[in-house]
Amino acid sequence: MQNFLQRFFKLTAAQTTIKIELIAAITSFLTMAYVVMVNPVILGATGMNVEAVFVATCLAAAFGSLLMGLLANYPIGLAPSMGLNAYFAFVVVKQLGYPWEIALGAVFCAGIAFLLLTLVGVRQWLIRMLPPALKVGIGAGIGLFLGVIALQNLHLITVEPHWTFNPAVLTHLPFWLALAGLVLIFILGRYRIHGAILLGIIAVTIIGIILKLTPFQGVFSLPPSIEPTLLALKLPDFTDIKLLMVIFTFFFVALFDNTGTLIAILLQGKFIKSDSSIPRLNQALVADSAATIAGSLLGTSTTGSYIESSAGVKAGGKTGLTAVIIGLLFLLALFFAPLARTVPSFATAPALIYVAILMMQGLRLLRRSDYTEIITALITTLAIPITFSIADGICLGVISYVILNLIIGKVRNIHPALGCLSLIFAAFLLYQHYLM
Repeated sequence: MQNFLQRFFKLTAAQTTIKIELIAAITSFLTMAYVVMVNPVILGATGMNVEAVFVATCLAAAFGSLLMGLLANYPIGLAPSMGLNAYFAFVVVKQLGYPWEIALGAVFCAGIAFLLLTLVGVRQWLIRMLPPALKVGIGAGIGLFLGVIALQNLHLITVEPHWTFNPAVLTHLPFWLALAGLVLIFILGRYRIHGAILLGIIAVTIIGIILKLTPFQGVFSLPPSIEPTLLALKLPDFTDIKLLMVIFTFFFVALFDNTGTLIAILLQGKFIKSDSSIPRLNQALVADSAATIAGSLLGTSTTGSYIESSAGVKAGGKTGLTAVIIGLLFLLALFFAPLARTVPSFATAPALIYVAILMMQGLRLLRRSDYTEIITALITTLAIPITFSIADGICLGVISYVILNLIIGKVRNIHPALGCLSLIFAAFLLYQHYLM
């Protein structure tokens, strides 16, 4: 077996060993494992069976990570994407009123489009077409949106029928436990302790159990049934304009989020060549596309590459063996369903806020001398949480970018396809908010 692993993953050529890859995999898994606790809570808000979502989360993460390791030979773990799971639950299902089965169908369709465009090379072209300001704004906006969801889960704010601040929550113990959990995660992260998010969730949960704020339901058990969500998706009505926009949002956000994450990790691991070419990039893109399709069939939202994998790369992970071991660890996590059920929302809220802050750090990449870029990014960032819609935020961001460049006379900055998109988005917003 050792000789097989050496040959298949080319460990010697990568100057690594099985032991190093194992340590890297455990490191990445500990930083990612919070998703098996957080994702079921978020998707459970739609009425989905929490235990089934737990199983689907573990299986989708395992499938995606194994595929990344075996196809692309990169040390990158995959799991259901934070941000898009909140969009799935709180916008598509709760705000727009679609059944979660239809939402899964939308994820499936986006995954198919994702895979087809990857195979024909359009995905790379779309990445080049979108200006950096919009890429940064979309990522930061989703982060801010995620933070709003966390504050909602703490009942500190409500957004429907209008934005309301609830100061009474400040006198509730769960709020202060959540705040303490956030501080703990920051401290652990500051000292680069692996698994900071997971440790923060566990600490708050244990205190909640001791104070009898949440019931303890056990640690180990046989995996629960996935039947309530397995193949439960329903294909959407393609004549429904709103639903088409939902599919587009799943596709659009995943496109840039997954690709951006891949590039960031590959840069960190020095996998990108001096001529900027990326070996086995198509295989990596196929892996995350196929993972989204598989996840929708299993019963979870969009699956993609996790930036937390960078922790494993820092620990020495250099080959797909790291990703394969991450996948196997997610399979092992199937036996911890009772522990996932024990975790309360005030324990997962700090994790959401922390991830939100990390996602917003992309704003630092903006060029301070380019006010068009700064304004476009800020409009996109703020529009997503204010409208409580990733789709509307992206539409407003694209439209603002085109208008700003037209005003200052920089027509050459506007890609023809982006100009066409801005007209389509303007028509969509007009139809959605004024003609319906």
